[in-house]
Amino acid sequence: MGTRLIATAALALAAIAQPALAALNVVACEPEWGALVQELAGDKAEVYVATTALQDVHRIQARPSLVAAARRADLLVCTGAELEVGWLPVLQRQSGNAAIQPGRPGYFEAAQFVALMEAPARIDRAEGDIHAAGNPHIQTNPHNIARVAEALAGRLAEIDPANAASYRARQADFAARWLAAIARWEAAAAPLRGMPVAVQHNGFPYLEAWLGLRRVATLEPKPGVEPSSGHLATLLRQLEREPVRAVLRAAYNDPRSAEWLAGRAGIPVVVLPFTVGGSDEADDLFGLFDDTVARLLKAVR
Repeated sequence: MGTRLIATAALALAAIAQPALAALNVVACEPEWGALVQELAGDKAEVYVATTALQDVHRIQARPSLVAAARRADLLVCTGAELEVGWLPVLQRQSGNAAIQPGRPGYFEAAQFVALMEAPARIDRAEGDIHAAGNPHIQTNPHNIARVAEALAGRLAEIDPANAASYRARQADFAARWLAAIARWEAAAAPLRGMPVAVQHNGFPYLEAWLGLRRVATLEPKPGVEPSSGHLATLLRQLEREPVRAVLRAAYNDPRSAEWLAGRAGIPVVVLPFTVGGSDEADDLFGLFDDTVARLLKAVR
C-alpha cells in the first residue's frame, strides 16, 4: 500500500513538473489583427498589439518595448501593402528575429489575401501617402476579415502544427458566426445605400463599396496631408453644390478640419471606430461593425 502511494505521489509530482505547452507569441501590427488572432487561437497565443485605434498607423515609432516583443515573436501579423512601411522594416531589422522576416512563415501580411482597391496609375511620393499595391485599409469591409481569417488560421496551423486542429475548429466557428453577423449588418445598413458623404482621410473605400456609400469629397488634399483653410473653404463651396449627409473621420484623425467643415455645412461628423478599440462599443471585431453601422444609421436618421 505504501509503495502504491509513493508511486502515485511520484506520478503527481512528475505531472506538476511537466512544463505547460508554451503559447505562441504573436505581435499584431494593428488592433484588428490582434483581435482576429484571439478569435482563432484563444489561449494558444499571447498577443501583443503594436498600435492602438487612436494612433495613425502610418506614423509610429519602433519603440524598445515593441522591438522586445518582436524579438520573442513566433508570428508577426500586419496589414502590409506598405501601410507600415515607415516603421515595420526597422522593427524587423532591430528585432534580430529570423522567424518574422519577409518571406518566412512567421511573417503574415493580411493584404495579400484580399483584392486591393485604388492602386495608383503612377507612384509619386509628392502626392502624399500613396501605396503602390492599393489602398491598405482593408479592415473596414467584414468580407475582407473573413478572407484573412481563413488564411491566418492556415498560417497558425503551419507554424504550430500541434494545435492545427484547434485553429481549424476555431476558424470554422468564427466563420459561421461572422457570416451570420454580416447578413445582419447588411440588412440593417440598407438605408445607407447611395448616401453621399465626405471623408477626412481616404480610409473608407472598402466600407463605401460594401455599404454603397457615395464619396463626394475628401478633406485631405493629398493622403496624409492636413487641409489648409483655403482648401476647406473650396470644399465648402463644393458641398453647397453637391450636398452630403455627413463627414466621416476615423477615431484617430485630428477632429478640427472635419468639425469646421461640418459646422459650416450644417451636417454631422460621424466618428467611426475604424478598428477595434476605436470606441467603447468596438471592443472586438463584432463590436467594431456593430458600432460602425449604428453610427452611420444615426446620421441618416
